[in-house]
Amino acid sequence: MTSGFVKTKDGVEIFYKDWGPKDAQPIVFHHGWPLSSDDWDAQMLFFLGHGYRVVATDRRGHGRSAQVWDGHDMDHYAADASAVFEALDLKNTVHIGHSTGGGQVARYVAKFGEPQGRVAKAVLVSAVPPLMVKTANNPGGLPLEVFDGFRKALADNRAQFFLDVPTGPFYGYNRAGAKVDEGVIRNWWRQGMMGSAKAHYDGIKAFSETDQTEDLKAISVPTLVLHGDDDQIVPIGASAHESIKHLKNGTLKVYPGFPHGMLTTHAEVLNADLLAFVKG
Repeated sequence: MTSGFVKTKDGVEIFYKDWGPKDAQPIVFHHGWPLSSDDWDAQMLFFLGHGYRVVATDRRGHGRSAQVWDGHDMDHYAADASAVFEALDLKNTVHIGHSTGGGQVARYVAKFGEPQGRVAKAVLVSAVPPLMVKTANNPGGLPLEVFDGFRKALADNRAQFFLDVPTGPFYGYNRAGAKVDEGVIRNWWRQGMMGSAKAHYDGIKAFSETDQTEDLKAISVPTLVLHGDDDQIVPIGASAHESIKHLKNGTLKVYPGFPHGMLTTHAEVLNADLLAFVKG
């Protein structure tokens, strides 16, 4: 098992984990906002146990990667990821992205992965594409005021905001009868607070206002779209139900009652479905 850093063309140190046999098929994980590669523990251990090579990065400004002040946008996210995958010379990869990481997967596969011939399949889980914010052309999106509220909460008291999100809507712990896991809440907070407030502030614009319709249209590899219909962070209507319309080779699976953080709350279910797709 190894970990380390790759320096991008603009001099940013990106942290990565690379576990498993180097001759095995790589499964690559892209985390959501404002977390780190640690959010994939359940999936990385699962796929490692099934004989795969598993790789994950911390996005710039997140986790252990450099806390640079700029470049917190989808283009840089994808280019940074590509720098790592080129350095590791990963081929025949399956890229799995959660939330903002799903946007990163879409941009990476469209702009780098497929043109370089490195990608076999892609998975978008509770992912932000094609566009989260409400516009004239995206009437089902969320009002800009929602994201302004995120920015204000982060700037006013990031530590409290990063407790409120996992305690409430992220894992569906605000639903009646929900079994609340204190360790999961603390781990979300730990990951978030490791990162840069500037990266997290700018990242809100990146995940909410980046129109990725053309990225989705450019992807030709088999792509699995997974979403819970009780996702309170990235509502399914303007995300998964729209993304599937633009994918040439897409499959949509909806999980009744599952929350945004379903990879954690329902890891056994999601892991089995991910494995079936990778092997299929």
